[in-house]
Amino acid sequence: MKLTRACLAALCHLLLLECSTVNATWWLLGMQSSIDLQMTSNTYQNTCQKLHYLVARQRELCGLDRNILQSVGRGAKTGIEECQWQFRGYRWNCSTFNNNTSVFGGVVAVKSRERAYIHAVSAAGVAYSITRACSRGEIAECGCDQRILTRRAKRWEWGGCSEDVDFGRMFSKEFVDSNEERNSAEGQMNLHNNEAGRRIIKKSLVRLCKCHGVSGSCNMQVCWRKMAPFREIGDKLRKKFDSATMMRTVRRRRRLRLKPKYPRQKRPTRRDLVYLEDSPNYCDRNDKFGIAGTRGRECNRTSWGMDGCKLLCCGRGFRTEVLELSEKCNCRFVYCCHVQCEQCNRTVERHTCN
Repeated sequence: MKLTRACLAALCHLLLLECSTVNATWWLLGMQSSIDLQMTSNTYQNTCQKLHYLVARQRELCGLDRNILQSVGRGAKTGIEECQWQFRGYRWNCSTFNNNTSVFGGVVAVKSRERAYIHAVSAAGVAYSITRACSRGEIAECGCDQRILTRRAKRWEWGGCSEDVDFGRMFSKEFVDSNEERNSAEGQMNLHNNEAGRRIIKKSLVRLCKCHGVSGSCNMQVCWRKMAPFREIGDKLRKKFDSATMMRTVRRRRRLRLKPKYPRQKRPTRRDLVYLEDSPNYCDRNDKFGIAGTRGRECNRTSWGMDGCKLLCCGRGFRTEVLELSEKCNCRFVYCCHVQCEQCNRTVERHTCN
């Protein structure tokens, strides 16, 4: 049976589509707008099944509630934005690519500490977003943490709506970890870092209290638990990035395990980040890994940190431009009803890497 040109073209298109989704990941949800992820009560299950960059278990979880996909997408976006904030002054600045199915480019092909951070912060982002959605009543499967009301407390009593971080962690584990091969070195590394991100959230829970009593006497306090701002989660994970442990794999009782590569290294805890390979060179452009290099990047001449010209420019030096900026200043409200400002000029220096 001969195939017509139209059939061949359609077949090629399907094959290309299939190939393009093989390496795609759920991180793609973080690159879409919230409007794209909004679904009606009648269509959300069908929409979830059509998302071919999700594995079967992820599509199943997506179909539990019409707000889950939007919450996971919000969590993925939160993780991506936090990664870019934390590394804005580093040689690797957590770049993303709209035309790449892995979102972060070829960098994630290297089992480096950068990949460790990406997995930790994105898994944390999903747990954080799902937990917050539960406390707001946006997901029917969960709500406030009722178990904490049974705990005894001194000088206060539990009340209000404590955020159910355990449900968020459980959902993130089911959703994010379902794409990992548990009996591979890469899978073991990813699973460890995913869990590290989630554990940082629980470790960072804070207790908030409100006074009750006659005339504000605060005879009694009602307290509840709330997650810390995600910026604090990102800060703690960035410190874990700096102290990440290089590991190797060993096989024990037919199961693959991670072990520190060097004998004198301290064994990492479940909240520490681990990696298996050294990072690539981020100083120079590398199209294979999607690395833009640091040429043309703006640096801080007075800083001794990673954003300083000495480190960021990789010893190549930098050039300085003197810019004249004109901006509004000395603004005041004029009755009635507009704001009147003056134009002020100021001179600034901008330093960029050679």
